[in-house]
Amino acid sequence: MIKWVSAVIGYSFLRFPGAILGFMVGGFFEFLSKNSIQIRTSSYTIKPEAFQLNLLALSALIIKADGKIEQKELNFVRNFFIGQYGKERADSIFKTFNTQIKKETQHLDQLTQVFVRQTAYETRLQILHFLFGIANADGNVSDVELQKLSQVASGMQLRLPDFESIKAMFVKNTDNAYKILEVDSNASLNEVKKAYRKMAKKYHPDKLRGQDPAMIKGAEEKFREVQKAYETLIRQKNN
Repeated sequence: MIKWVSAVIGYSFLRFPGAILGFMVGGFFEFLSKNSIQIRTSSYTIKPEAFQLNLLALSALIIKADGKIEQKELNFVRNFFIGQYGKERADSIFKTFNTQIKKETQHLDQLTQVFVRQTAYETRLQILHFLFGIANADGNVSDVELQKLSQVASGMQLRLPDFESIKAMFVKNTDNAYKILEVDSNASLNEVKKAYRKMAKKYHPDKLRGQDPAMIKGAEEKFREVQKAYETLIRQKNN
């Protein structure tokens, strides 16, 4: 519509040449308006629908990783999408997935490469955090699920320390606080403080401002885990 209106305006000023020019300029602005609602992070751009469908496809791979489909994991994903996008939008995403994508064979390497090409590193960290949440929905992250999550992290080109940090938020061990902050168990108080500042900056929700709301929620959760880990280590070091 924009390009035709521009063509008419152009014709009124410059006749036929003006109509052609107006049509071209209007077409350009029409293109911009159709593609303006996108998730942007620095030089990366991905349309929300593509992001959400690929996220759902990755979720399905994690749910099926151990060869069984747990209702708790299905509920976790559905409640997550409803909570972030609203029931109407979530229903639309699931319907599109079931009718257009679910029937196709989903390859992990292809899915992860979409995110590598079209999202920033910080967004991919949030995706991994979300996928860990799915695996842990039944109260336990199995070895098979851990292996699949490790493959996802590798495919999305995430650093091993970042993988171990997020893993420590779900798989509890005595040295979890150290793993979350990515420091050795013999780290000094100053090293712990330095690590906290680094991790807080990496996971601060403001890093994802303007991105998909689901990823912002993940950042907020991880930011709280980083704070808890820091407080735990500070207490230990001061005793």
